[in-house]
Amino acid sequence: QLQLVESGGGLVQPGGSLRLSCAASGFTFDYPTIGWFRQAPGREREGVSCISTIDGSTYYADSVKGRCTIPRDNDNAMVYLQLNSLHPEHTAIYYCSAARSAPPVFQAMDVMPKKLYNYWGQGTQVTVSS
Repeated sequence: QLQLVESGGGLVQPGGSLRLSCAASGFTFDYPTIGWFRQAPGREREGVSCISTIDGSTYYADSVKGRCTIPRDNDNAMVYLQLNSLHPEHTAIYYCSAARSAPPVFQAMDVMPKKLYNYWGQGTQVTVSS
């Protein structure tokens, strides 16, 4: 059973940065793509970025390109989400998830469908406010 645990959320001022962490354990080799989603109050959960733990290929949603990176640490089964230049509209619960499909699949679709992600963490709250 694959388990994902997020951490690193909190309160950050507008213009600030935050790094979220996702710790994976269990059968991670069956689901080699780790993705980050966010869900703002009253809105649908949307894909932000994902990375292959096999070859490091990535996908970024247009809304975060240039302000976000998704580093990984395979030795410690960790994937991070570095968020920069945060604004109040980025306030959301951020979820870590795992999928079989590789990032090029999401690049071709230019979206990360939730239905392709099989495992989810409990989420971590990010609040951007002064």
